[in-house]
Amino acid sequence: MNKRFVSVLVFALVVSGVASYLVYRLTATRLSQPAKPATTLVLVAARNLPVGTLIRDPDLRQVEWAGPIPPNAVLKREDIVGRGVVSTIYQDEPILESRLAPKGAGAGLAATIPPGMRAVAVRVNEVVGVGGFVVPGMRVDVIVSGSPPGAPSNLGTLARTVLQNIEVLSAGQNIQKDAEGKPVSVPVVNLLVTPEQAEILTLAGNEARIQLVLRNPLDTEIAKTKGTAVANLFSGQPFVNPIQAQQPAPAPRAAPRPKAPPKEEVKAEPPPVVVEVLHGAKRAETKFGATGEAKP
Repeated sequence: MNKRFVSVLVFALVVSGVASYLVYRLTATRLSQPAKPATTLVLVAARNLPVGTLIRDPDLRQVEWAGPIPPNAVLKREDIVGRGVVSTIYQDEPILESRLAPKGAGAGLAATIPPGMRAVAVRVNEVVGVGGFVVPGMRVDVIVSGSPPGAPSNLGTLARTVLQNIEVLSAGQNIQKDAEGKPVSVPVVNLLVTPEQAEILTLAGNEARIQLVLRNPLDTEIAKTKGTAVANLFSGQPFVNPIQAQQPAPAPRAAPRPKAPPKEEVKAEPPPVVVEVLHGAKRAETKFGATGEAKP
């Protein structure tokens, strides 16, 4: 066999083997790599945005988000900038509609008030403020103590729980919820109440003394209390509301009169039937009743 032919054949086999090996390695590498998931551009917070912050353009950045987009995520920058934060947004967290105040509501305390609710300021001290533990996010009851008009003077001061399970919206100028619950001494706290509760709280603050009672945020049960008075503290007798005791008892309702038995209807007798009989020149009439009997 020609040596030149053998050399060419060996060279061709070597080249084809090397090419096959390279194609195999390239194909195996591509098959072993997972497919890149589809991504979507999403706006996230560039830093921690606490409650009350007015979002500016530098507070946002755009990233590629793999997988499904969170529900209610805001994707347009112009729909976020200039709105207040009502719930803390952490760094690299998508901007959700539920975390933002309505457009035009601004920032600060007013933006955190839900629709239909009101914020009422209550002056507190170390005693009223439960030693400074009345901080944003806590729940309190409101006890009013004073002398109501019309109550006997021997009862002394009366105390009664007028509002229960009220959320503390802010302590002083701080509207941030403290995860550690550290006490904060402030002169004023703002309570989140309904318009009707705001009227009660305002009147109680002007006409009586207010005491805030701290409660477990998980305890939402409304307790039924009757109140108490100074006289009951020493007598040990159950409290009786003097205002309700002086009110006249409602008059008893009169017993319903028995209905008279229905009267029997007297049926009117139908008119008699008149039969005229002619006998030549004579004329006679005969009347017959409903039973067929002749009547004179």
